[in-house]
Amino acid sequence: MQLTVIWNIVPRMTRETYKKPDYEKALRKAGIRITRPRRVILSILGETDDHPDALEIFRRAVAIDSSISLSTVYRTMKLLEGLGAIHRHAFEGGPSRFEQAVGEHHDHLIDMESGDVIEFHSEKIEQLQNEIARELGYEIVHHRLELYGRRIK
Repeated sequence: MQLTVIWNIVPRMTRETYKKPDYEKALRKAGIRITRPRRVILSILGETDDHPDALEIFRRAVAIDSSISLSTVYRTMKLLEGLGAIHRHAFEGGPSRFEQAVGEHHDHLIDMESGDVIEFHSEKIEQLQNEIARELGYEIVHHRLELYGRRIK
């Protein structure tokens, strides 16, 4: 999917612009054993540039190793999320989807017809959120912005 620059809204950095996550290292550091099925799942996650749900990760893993179970996928995702290595998103009306926890802050636009997730960053939106928080006497510590839309025909 190709994104265009609109009103200083720019697509998120491409996978080539940041270091590939080392999920094995993160799990080993936490004392978690790296099994063959887990290694397959970690490889899939390291190469993905979309926001797959657990079932899609399972489908990709089974194509490589048919002995991998869906429960192994769920357990691995939970471990990685707990370590902060991945982000889980519960986009409205769908299953939890996952993305690598690398790169710069970004927001999401979800196409309600196709389910595509488009990552973008807008300095205007960031400034407005900070301004609103300051006016209310707050400092933003963390936020997520999800926009849901349909393509204009």
